Amino acid sequence: MRPLRVLIADPAPLQRSGLRAMLAPPAGNGQDGAEIVLAGEAGDGVEAVELARRLQPDVLITELTLPRLDGRGVVQAITEARLPVRVLILTTRDSDEEILAAVAAGATGYLCKDAPREELVAAVRAVATGGAVIAPLLLARVLHRVAEVLPGATGDGGARLDALTGREREVLVHVARGRTNAEIAGLLQVSETTVKTHVGHMLTKLRLRDRTQAVVLAYETGLVKPGT
Repeated sequence: MRPLRVLIADPAPLQRSGLRAMLAPPAGNGQDGAEIVLAGEAGDGVEAVELARRLQPDVLITELTLPRLDGRGVVQAITEARLPVRVLILTTRDSDEEILAAVAAGATGYLCKDAPREELVAAVRAVATGGAVIAPLLLARVLHRVAEVLPGATGDGGARLDALTGREREVLVHVARGRTNAEIAGLLQVSETTVKTHVGHMLTKLRLRDRTQAVVLAYETGLVKPGT
């Protein structure tokens, strides 16, 4: 598989260093998908746009708070220039307005900086291949306003749920509520490996690409309702 080229934009050198470490494969574990390589780094928004134009990475991971040009402005500039660069926001800011503004500007991913490595890596790969990823807890909060811009379920979603076993449906509910595999394992009193297996079967049966699409489907079908 062709390596995925990533550009990082963050004003803090320590944050950029941490991102480099998170994107590298765990020592001794080999590759868990297409290799992710660093194409470049930027410390401010203007530099991020310039590097995106010159390097044309697969994915730009950017903080919202950037000197000279903020993250939303970076996304807007890349969108207006029609660069073949997908943008994943990775930030500490998670207000509804900021999420919606980033999505409206053209961002296809939105995660908070406390996301675990596996979630970040999965988001980079999903965004690079045309997907849209918003952290489940954030998505659940603003779903009614952004579901239409996500690659979500079709109108037969309710019927598709019939393909799930009772346990797979239960796992889907927990996923839709933003719980991690470890949290679900604790609640169901099973191993995390078992939960991963259920999640994989659930996604396959529902013909979904990732957990974000599963969240959309769960809310659109009424399996989970906002505030529950």
